[in-house]
Amino acid sequence: MRGQHDPAHVLMPGVHRVASLLKRWMLGTHQGSIGPEHLDAYLNEFTFRFNRRQSRRRGLLFYRLLEQAVLTDPITYRSLIVNPRPGRARPTLPIRSPSTPAIERPWRTST
Repeated sequence: MRGQHDPAHVLMPGVHRVASLLKRWMLGTHQGSIGPEHLDAYLNEFTFRFNRRQSRRRGLLFYRLLEQAVLTDPITYRSLIVNPRPGRARPTLPIRSPSTPAIERPWRTST
């Protein structure tokens, strides 16, 4: 039986591994210069990369990302930072409008 005095990596190896990968990614990719105003974006990127680290269809993933990039409106720097102007509410990020036409996905059609 595990006691209360066991180290964290013994009690929760999965959590320890993810935290270790996150720290290594931050220090390697961003050289440790992550500011709190962009933390959400950095964690979203890490989550995206972590969830797709063993993807078998990376070409399809790239195609979908490219497709989204073409259909999505540009995002300004001010909409990315937490508090662009003190005393004002944070602007919302643009969302794809319902009037955008449906995307053709030829790989989903059955032959």
